[in-house]
Amino acid sequence: MSDIAALARIDSFPYRHRLREVMSTPVLTAPGGLALSEAVRMMYEARVSSIVGVDGLGRAAGIFTERDLLRLLSNDGPGALELSLDETMTRPVAAVPADAYVYVALARMTRMGLRHLVVVDADSRPLGMITGRALLKVRATEALVLGDSVENAAGPDEMRGVLGNLPRLARSLLAEGVGARNIASVISLVLRDMTARAAELAELSLHDDGWGPAPARYAVLILGSGGRGESLLAFDQDNAIVHAGRPGDDAWFAELGRRLNETLHAAGIPFCDGGVMAREPKWRKNLEQWRSELHDWVFAVENQTVLNCDIFFDFQPVWGDHAVAEELRAIALEKAAQSAFFLRYLAQNVASMGGSIGLFGNFVTRQGRLNAKKFGLLPLVSAARMRAIRAHVPATGTDERFAALRDAGLLHEDDLRDFIEVRELVLRVMLEQQLADIASGLLPSADIDPKRFDKRTRIRLRWAFKRLESLKQACGVNG
Repeated sequence: MSDIAALARIDSFPYRHRLREVMSTPVLTAPGGLALSEAVRMMYEARVSSIVGVDGLGRAAGIFTERDLLRLLSNDGPGALELSLDETMTRPVAAVPADAYVYVALARMTRMGLRHLVVVDADSRPLGMITGRALLKVRATEALVLGDSVENAAGPDEMRGVLGNLPRLARSLLAEGVGARNIASVISLVLRDMTARAAELAELSLHDDGWGPAPARYAVLILGSGGRGESLLAFDQDNAIVHAGRPGDDAWFAELGRRLNETLHAAGIPFCDGGVMAREPKWRKNLEQWRSELHDWVFAVENQTVLNCDIFFDFQPVWGDHAVAEELRAIALEKAAQSAFFLRYLAQNVASMGGSIGLFGNFVTRQGRLNAKKFGLLPLVSAARMRAIRAHVPATGTDERFAALRDAGLLHEDDLRDFIEVRELVLRVMLEQQLADIASGLLPSADIDPKRFDKRTRIRLRWAFKRLESLKQACGVNG
């Protein structure tokens, strides 16, 4: 694994911008059966250096580039042009999702020696193209192997090395003016990558130990703040498994969950105190079992239901068959919509959340600290989730949920602007406090010491916490 000690000197651009912002569009595609001569003609007319071969569903199947053409002509002569794209393109195609950060593409292209990288949607359909030339202006130091290092980690020790550099990375990005929301997204992506790699290693070890392949399609899910893309430096494990098999298949998935959780723990991501982990039967079910569980949640509502929803409804698949995960999401949204009482209960939960400002405008603290997650982030996250479930919005990120509500006419533009500003401010003070605590040898947490911040920041925090009170009207029982 490459040394990433130079993180403090990196260019922050690759960590602030996603591939959809820098990719070239539209991407040139063609069915695999197309004659290579026709594919080359299309490349020439479009003035591009590559063409992506797609299957019958429009998914990226391979890529053919100018370098491939030169190689073919050199080895086989002009007759090679009579072959099909299927017979000549490179497969599998190296691809990355559109919402990945630029650093992911930089790291992968550097490691694999690529000049082209296809940007795809959730169904592996090409959306754009990343080329070395396009990324030349954003190329940074060798520190950009961070994300790719996780994907190639041989075990928990190597993953722990990446995790140990997250505070330094966060401090560098914060110093360069990168928004706390973007930093939280980067941290979340690393945690997702680690969960995916731990699942992959667990599956490989099961095969080596004679357990055989998975008995059914399945997906490993990351829940909570990791699923929302809002993790900071005080994290633990929140994960689950959904599969399309029978109850009798559970033994294989139980062992997968156990190995997954133990690998993450050894890598430095602690076990969840509340037991929200794939090794626990409650968080490891097939689709029908999840359907039954969700039915119980929405038709037998209690306080524990709210806690479960706080974690579950923000899930993102990180390993396995994503289609199974999306089936589960559809089931969850359908079940939630069937119970008006469930939605009302979630709304009442938002409305009942206590405030953090006392009668005389002072912060309400305990032993000099204020729980910024409880009083600052939780009302925002819970309100966005409740409104999104009610409006059948599938997004999991808080900002994305609020934006979708605005687009649907369910949230005023001024409220959207203020809520995003509030969340950015609260995340930033939490991150600054966590970095200060880590530097002092303390464990990072959600608690902040208001006195450590300057007067202007304290004034803005008071405004933020007071502004949150309007959420209880906008998202309360009558919202």
